[in-house]
Amino acid sequence: MRNGKSYEKFVVVKESDIHGKGIFISSKVPKGKKIMDIKGDVIDGDECERREEEDDNVYIFWNGDDCYIDTSMTENIKYINHGCDFNCDVVENDSGGLMLITYRTIKAGEELTIDYGYDDIYENCECNYCVADTESP
Repeated sequence: MRNGKSYEKFVVVKESDIHGKGIFISSKVPKGKKIMDIKGDVIDGDECERREEEDDNVYIFWNGDDCYIDTSMTENIKYINHGCDFNCDVVENDSGGLMLITYRTIKAGEELTIDYGYDDIYENCECNYCVADTESP
């Protein structure tokens, strides 16, 4: 996927119905478009484990092999919430880093979500999709 135009200028952080703060988009974005590059401190697996355990850092993205991106110091991507009915995906960009793209067309005002992809998240998931599923008869 080409890096291309970014919709990052339309991303805003605000309170989320899913959990704490979330990131939202203020413009309609078609499917398959780049929202932003995922930037941060590039670290190895050992440092990732240390930051998760000692610093309780949950803002780290895996970038293949023994490479991770710590986004804890960023303004927005660290606030992306999990959603089982996610609307974004994390993919590799042209330079070997990561970027956030739309998985489907997203409406203006919608919260951006990804599937965190680890088993523990599904056990106690409170995303809008899972909450609606448990409320149905």
